[in-house]
Amino acid sequence: MDLMEKVISLSKRRGFVYPGSEIYGGLANTWDFGPLGVELKNNIKKNWWKTFVHRRKDIYGLDGGILMNPKIWEASGHIAGFVDVLVDCKRCKKRFRVDHLNGAKICPECGGEFTPPRRFVPMFKTFIGPVEDAASVAFLRPETAQAIFVNFKNIVDSFHPKLPFGIAQIGKAFRNEITLGNFIFRSLEFEQMEIEFFIYEKDWENWFDIWKSTMEEWATNLGISKTRLSWRKHEKAELAHYSKRTEDLEYEFPFGVKELYGLAYRTDFDLKNHSKFSGQELLYSDPVTSEKLYPHVIEPSMGVERTMLAILLEAYTEEKIESGESRILLKLNPKLSPYKVAVFPLVANKPEIVEKANEIYNLLKNEVVTTWDDIGNIGKRYRRQDEIGTPWCVTVDYQTLEDNTVTIRDRDTMKQERMDVDKLSSYFQNKLR
Repeated sequence: MDLMEKVISLSKRRGFVYPGSEIYGGLANTWDFGPLGVELKNNIKKNWWKTFVHRRKDIYGLDGGILMNPKIWEASGHIAGFVDVLVDCKRCKKRFRVDHLNGAKICPECGGEFTPPRRFVPMFKTFIGPVEDAASVAFLRPETAQAIFVNFKNIVDSFHPKLPFGIAQIGKAFRNEITLGNFIFRSLEFEQMEIEFFIYEKDWENWFDIWKSTMEEWATNLGISKTRLSWRKHEKAELAHYSKRTEDLEYEFPFGVKELYGLAYRTDFDLKNHSKFSGQELLYSDPVTSEKLYPHVIEPSMGVERTMLAILLEAYTEEKIESGESRILLKLNPKLSPYKVAVFPLVANKPEIVEKANEIYNLLKNEVVTTWDDIGNIGKRYRRQDEIGTPWCVTVDYQTLEDNTVTIRDRDTMKQERMDVDKLSSYFQNKLR
């Protein structure tokens, strides 16, 4: 198996990601995140929120609705401009987005001839109310950004921020994608972590460069290798309808170098258009000059699932150990690991050891995310925790009953040390700072 296949296999086996609707034969390109997957996703989102909202004075949080007035999508340009051009192979019947064919005139799968191109709006349509007619049409949002723009005035009125400032949001988006696949890289529903950063027009190039550095730094701090990252500037023909400049932070996935994150200079397109379509003034009043203006926008956009995939690919490790055996481990950044600590009773049939282990588990679970494991011998438990990325294992044994010490075993080095139970909480808290 190649690396991608190994990560997919581990993800299902150990409860990170399951195929969606699996017992009914599945639904292509939908995924359910298991007990470990939801922890990893949440840890990524918490890290992002702490970095870009809690630790900054200039960014405000928002959680906008998935369903919005459909006029918003007219104003944003999605109804007219959010269009994929599709072709089908006449021979093998496979469907392709023209912009993914790199100029190919025949089917890359079988060499067949293409049908004439046709336009397709990749937004999921639904209806509000009991009658399905034109007046009740709504859409599942294809991006999170528009909720930020339509709440721009609310946040300015409530908090009176000074330019530059940003509004951040984490939330689900939905796209009726034609080109899908590569596990969780591209799917019908996904989570975005986005900031709309409002600036003076004259400062856009400076802020664009600042956000490039900031995004790359965040990725590498999570454990994504800098050597596998590169920036690619969009050609004019690639630019979205709202963008004057876009660059993708690309990652070297096993299936090719692909977009991990996007950074766009949206100019003042969004606020101007929403002012025009809504009839509401979305101008910003400069507190110094009293000038009224439409702020320009830099948009750093990051996907939760793509971040998770890159992290799993980076962390997956196979290595030989001294016994001659091999082990699989996820060398996750401990801050992202689903479980920080696993507590083991050395043996499960000694009530006094199990009782003491439970006491330690109950102590630690209030400080760090802790799991309990008493199935199989200690070696098998270590391997199991290595595979899911648990940084530290605490074993309660006969000596614990005598001197109140336990064995702490490190995931990456496999080194072990004895420590007094009373010091465990502070030890792990210091490790996770």
